[in-house]
Amino acid sequence: MLAPLIFFDYLTQSIIDWGIIMERKLKKYGLIFIAVAMILLALFMFYPVLYSFYLSLTSTKLGKTDFVWFANYKRILTDPLFWTSLKNTFVILLIQVPVMLFLALILATILNDKSIKFRGFFRTALFLPAVTSLIAYTILFKMLFSYTGLLNTTLMRINLISEPIEWMSNPITAKAVLIIAMIWRWTGYNMVFYLSGMQNISEDIYEAASIDGASKIKSFFMITLPLLKPMILFTTIMSTIGTLQLFDEPMNLSQGGVTAATIGPSNSLLTLSVYIYNLSFKYVPNFGYGATVAYVIVILIGILTLIQFRVGATDDEKEARKLKKQNRREKRRA
Repeated sequence: MLAPLIFFDYLTQSIIDWGIIMERKLKKYGLIFIAVAMILLALFMFYPVLYSFYLSLTSTKLGKTDFVWFANYKRILTDPLFWTSLKNTFVILLIQVPVMLFLALILATILNDKSIKFRGFFRTALFLPAVTSLIAYTILFKMLFSYTGLLNTTLMRINLISEPIEWMSNPITAKAVLIIAMIWRWTGYNMVFYLSGMQNISEDIYEAASIDGASKIKSFFMITLPLLKPMILFTTIMSTIGTLQLFDEPMNLSQGGVTAATIGPSNSLLTLSVYIYNLSFKYVPNFGYGATVAYVIVILIGILTLIQFRVGATDDEKEARKLKKQNRREKRRA
């Protein structure tokens, strides 16, 4: 009678021991897989970040590298080309990002209406610019706004202008062409994010609002916008980061590209990323100063992202921050 029970206990204990052994092995193998991923992450992400900071503390002249500490950061304060590139970048940022996101929100609202026919076609058509080649679409806009391009030809045929406009020879119009090109490319991309957010909003909320007498415009401002706040914050941050890193469009739209003495007329298309490229590869190579400007972009992105998180915080998050501050004050008093 005891033999079956003893055998069962032995079998149960063996299974438990086997499970413990297998769990330890799985943990060991899991650590190995994680270690490989962490090594790759450190090699291709953390090391370049740290090494670029080290480079920002050096200066290279005639192949000789000297450790200059924070001299490069002081040099930025008196560098006219840096301030020109910073001004150009922020002008593009302050015009292009709000207009692009506003248009994306309007288009998403329109194409979210189920009564519109061929919604899938229009959504695809508006998204397609985002998957076109950067070089191809900038060359297309360069041809479109050229002296003998389609735009000048059309405007002259309908007698809106008497002679062709040199769009890419004027600092203001050249910057406008760049902004229009970026809006054309990225509006549909951001529209898809807003569409996905709108489709996650329950129809019951809109039905309840309509029963209470709310119009579609009021429902948009009182329901759609508040519920889309996280998505609007996400697209704003990503668009800001992308614009601060703007490189391909100004390089391809500027006359002569990498061989030109200036990027656009009077350096009107010189952005921070283009300036980093020029410092590192086009002028007398100085990777140290180029890394310094790159870190300025990192600092700007961090500051603007923090501001956007603060501004775009929900009421619950604001209340949580207030409670944390109150708790800290009470602890200090105690």
